[in-house]
Amino acid sequence: MRIIRAARLGMCFGVRDAIALALEHADAGPLTILGDLVHNPTVLRALQQKGVAVAQDLASVTTPTLMVTAHGTSARTLAQTRALGLTVIEATCPLVHVAHKAVAALARDGYHVVIVGQREHVEVRGLTGDLDPDRFDVVLDEQDVLALDEHPRIGVAAQTTQSIEKVRRLVELIRRRFPQADLRFLDTVCKPTKERQSAAIEMARQADVVVVVGGRSSNNTRELVRTCARYCARVHHVENETNVCPEWFDGADVVGLTAGTSTPDEVIDRVEAHIRVCADAAVSGLLR
Repeated sequence: MRIIRAARLGMCFGVRDAIALALEHADAGPLTILGDLVHNPTVLRALQQKGVAVAQDLASVTTPTLMVTAHGTSARTLAQTRALGLTVIEATCPLVHVAHKAVAALARDGYHVVIVGQREHVEVRGLTGDLDPDRFDVVLDEQDVLALDEHPRIGVAAQTTQSIEKVRRLVELIRRRFPQADLRFLDTVCKPTKERQSAAIEMARQADVVVVVGGRSSNNTRELVRTCARYCARVHHVENETNVCPEWFDGADVVGLTAGTSTPDEVIDRVEAHIRVCADAAVSGLLR
């Protein structure tokens, strides 16, 4: 059995920088992160072991220093945080900052903003947090688009970890549904997401089985699972090597491996090593 890795997989620079920043400040003194820094349980456990606290709201913060996650937050939330006298450390990915600027530009130019993404995802809450409730909508599928009200000007942006193919499909559906509208689309899907999606497609086309490594709550990992499933019938999502089942690889000649942008390299390596153990055991007849 041969294992092929996607040409682009695993941690992106934004996540690496956020983790490094959190560890640096954790060494300097008590630190609370507003929500999960990234959506990966291995990373979160490592931060917890360093004494980093996590708060889901400002009222729960007990340290003088607060870190904003890689997913970003709204200017309103930042202002509230500073008004409490907290020292704010921003770990926001630079490409999420680009998305914030795009959304602000659409709103400033008089467009009704439509975000392609998950309504309750922390990044989407940040992107829409400075907009009036009647000035934006969030869509994730065709049914959401069909539920949109008509507006003379519609500006579309996206959660940075959405599949660009899905985003473009929904933009085209909005365009067809409101042909008279002035529609402006700003592509805010980040480059690392696009690279991993493209590499996953190329890999999945060659594989009998695909294993995608990443947190269950990681949007970009789930998008990789969905993308791979369009090209390979046997796709499995795991958080680490303990989730791998030997029977997945019965009869497989080629196993593809990819991972979400918050998955540490060492976790990917352990998953690959465990897949090889499964393959060796099958060959030697130990699983029969």
